[in-house]
Amino acid sequence: MKNFFLLSIAQKYLMGLTGLGLAGFVLVHMLGNLLIFAGEKSYNLYAHKLVQNPFIVAFEIGLLTLFFTHIVLALVLSLKNVKARPKKYAKPAKGLKATPLYQKSLLAQGAVILVFVILHLITFKFGTYYEVVYGDEKVRDIFRVVVEAFQNPVTVLWYVIALLILAFHLFHGLNSSFQSLGFYHPRFTPWINKMSFTYALLVTIGYVALPIYIFVF
Repeated sequence: MKNFFLLSIAQKYLMGLTGLGLAGFVLVHMLGNLLIFAGEKSYNLYAHKLVQNPFIVAFEIGLLTLFFTHIVLALVLSLKNVKARPKKYAKPAKGLKATPLYQKSLLAQGAVILVFVILHLITFKFGTYYEVVYGDEKVRDIFRVVVEAFQNPVTVLWYVIALLILAFHLFHGLNSSFQSLGFYHPRFTPWINKMSFTYALLVTIGYVALPIYIFVF
């Protein structure tokens, strides 16, 4: 029983760490995407330098490990929660005591985000390859790929919906991560909530601005 308890604590701790790691990547990736507002050349050269980085393969492997570890732990912990409470409450809680919908739908949110990531990679990382020359250097014209993708209103709508779901996932995920890592204290709870909300909001605005801007302008 003791080993089971310790294993659950370790899994929650690891879940928190992987969540924070992925949240950090989401921010960095968003900031890089904002370079598209600086123009075609700046964005293409940034993407080219990123791909040419000698540590990029190790970084991608580490990121995939984080991502799939987070998914597996989410499934394992959800299954444990279901087993720990096999019977539903006779009367579901209402009002302030009720569990928010975004918290009840974490697995569904994760599924949408997983589909989003797969389609994102297919569209951009493994999508159409265009080339452009700057001086003596040939680089991939990823700017053109992005612009072409976001000319489609269905694609733009899908991105906006998926990113709004990501916002809720980030908000709850950051709160849960701090709680799992032991940083959650009643005195600091309001600050952690505000920080998580602000982080999720700013990241989502940064991501959503890109497809909307390209589609409109």
